[in-house]
Amino acid sequence: MRVLVTGASGALGRDVAAGLLAAGHQVRTLQRRPSRVAGAEDLLGSVTDELVVATATAGMDAVVHLAAKVSVTGPLAEFEAVNVGGTIGLLAAARRAGVHRFVQVSSPSVAHGGHAIMGDPALPADPKHARGNYARTKGQAELIALATDAADFRVVAVRPHLIWGPGDTQLIGRIVDRARRGRLPLLDSGAALIDTTYRDNATSAIIAAFEHADAAHGRAWVVTNGEPRTIAELFDGICRAAGVRPPRWRVPGRLARVAGAAVEAVWAVRPGVDEPPMTRFLAEQLSTAHWFDQRATREALHWAPTVSLDEGLARLAASYRG
Repeated sequence: MRVLVTGASGALGRDVAAGLLAAGHQVRTLQRRPSRVAGAEDLLGSVTDELVVATATAGMDAVVHLAAKVSVTGPLAEFEAVNVGGTIGLLAAARRAGVHRFVQVSSPSVAHGGHAIMGDPALPADPKHARGNYARTKGQAELIALATDAADFRVVAVRPHLIWGPGDTQLIGRIVDRARRGRLPLLDSGAALIDTTYRDNATSAIIAAFEHADAAHGRAWVVTNGEPRTIAELFDGICRAAGVRPPRWRVPGRLARVAGAAVEAVWAVRPGVDEPPMTRFLAEQLSTAHWFDQRATREALHWAPTVSLDEGLARLAASYRG
């Protein structure tokens, strides 16, 4: 099939584009910077540009949409323009171009309102109560995308949870950097049980959603490794793989949430040059359980993870040694 992949300058988008090519599909990529995916037709531009999006979708059979504004801070209008407006424009252009499969790459944060999630499947997106501009706008985009699902336009939403792996500058990079500087606390006792997703598994799940859209369309599916670990265990494994000292100091979760809300208020008026040290969403993520029932996802997508957490940590350690 002829597949458009948006956001292929990011690590996950690049992996998805390369995986689709390896499976024998023709791939076009759309992003602001060159994707450098060998064999793909690279188109530079923004998903907010109507003309660029029309060119990108022309002649395509399917779209895998990963492009998004991803940050814990920033003006709401910027998130709305890319995450909501970009998705609306891409959906419209895809319909006009005759695309018949559309994979919306979303996030479990769209259904997280600050409470623990323990063994639930994909809960409905709830933009009103989701934490932060990213989660709220991704929730809106997911609902809009799923509302366009039809017999001739199969839409699937996939929510990979906390993606990590070698070369990751988001989750892994931030954890290691803060641990190295002694700024990575454990909230409460670090006993909150959470799911994560190794990057290879997130990639294969997104491709599986594209391949099985005829059966899985019209719904959102959370994707994880299915191996929940405590925050303390995860931090310890990641830090040891990177050769830095794991966190040992603790902060009460309630205090961190109050501090995070205060930092957000200050950042909204006078943003710093880097990500804020704490936000309410981050404090909630580090102090509440969030792990998911994967049985329905694996059955619908005909998919299962191939890289375990322990194997992923071994690969991470090897990447730091290299």
